[in-house]
Amino acid sequence: MRIAVIAGDGIGKDVTAEAVRVLNAVSRAFGRPIQLEHLPWSADHYLKTGETLPANGYDLLRTFDAVFVGALGDPRVTDNRHARDILLGSRFELDLYVNYRPVKLLDDRLSPLKDRGRKDINFVVFRENTEGVYVSVGGRFKAGTDDEIAIQEEVNTYKGVHRIIRHAFEFAQANGLTRVCMADKSNAMQQGHALWQRVFKAVAAHYPGITATHQYIDAMAMFLVQDPAQYQVIVTNNLFGDIITDIGGALQGGLGMAGSGNIHPGKTSLFEPVHGSAPSLAGKNIANPIGAILSTALMLETLGARDEARAVEAAVETAIARGQTTTDIGGPLGTREAGAFIAEQLKLRK
Repeated sequence: MRIAVIAGDGIGKDVTAEAVRVLNAVSRAFGRPIQLEHLPWSADHYLKTGETLPANGYDLLRTFDAVFVGALGDPRVTDNRHARDILLGSRFELDLYVNYRPVKLLDDRLSPLKDRGRKDINFVVFRENTEGVYVSVGGRFKAGTDDEIAIQEEVNTYKGVHRIIRHAFEFAQANGLTRVCMADKSNAMQQGHALWQRVFKAVAAHYPGITATHQYIDAMAMFLVQDPAQYQVIVTNNLFGDIITDIGGALQGGLGMAGSGNIHPGKTSLFEPVHGSAPSLAGKNIANPIGAILSTALMLETLGARDEARAVEAAVETAIARGQTTTDIGGPLGTREAGAFIAEQLKLRK
């Protein structure tokens, strides 16, 4: 495996160091060569060179089997252009249309919900990752005046909607799951979301063994808190997926626990924790590395190394069960010590 590593900004550097530590432990434990190439793209790099990423940056990323990103965002770059070019740019340029977010509670004591535990919180969200309102179609007229008009368009194409919905059903079928729920707001957004309704019904007809249901996104946000056990696979658009996966992060113990993949099946894909760069916490050895480490497990799984991925997940579960974690989830350790403990569990496999 040949992996590009972009540590990025803030605590991205801290958690990436531990993700790398775990990948190296996986390589040694399983005898699988993993070549890591560190790319300097970050706020520091942009402020020093004026370059967010080189002219051939996206082509360079395509030469790797996968890309790991720690986190991007720095207040010194007020418009966050480096983060936009590196992260959002990669999603669009590499056509990473699947945002893959498992929501899995790893220990009952981390649940924020009364009387809800591991058996209740275990589902996957597939978010369309290249369309919706994040395509920057629109503009501002008379900006800075009392007559300012701002227009932000949502883009939905048959191709984009069909492939993410089909991916959700294919995932369910491949993993023995029987429920797929699509979330939209078709009662208020009657044009774009009519397309989601039509395609969802058409695709569902090809999977008779899977129960296909629909919920409005505001109702789903409520039900995720009231009864998360009803969900196995959720599929939705870019904006709604962005919002409900943060709810999902809270359900699994906090955003520090959440990993994600930005995937184009069969092509170079990008993996990242979802917690952001948190500049005020950077370098203090307090950030939770588990989201980053679980993102490496998703990367290994996507690249076909399922045994290695399961081993990383098991090592994380052991750390949580034994209380060998960072303080945000009740442990006594710092970032480095928590990462070292998880890596040590992989070494014990030898």
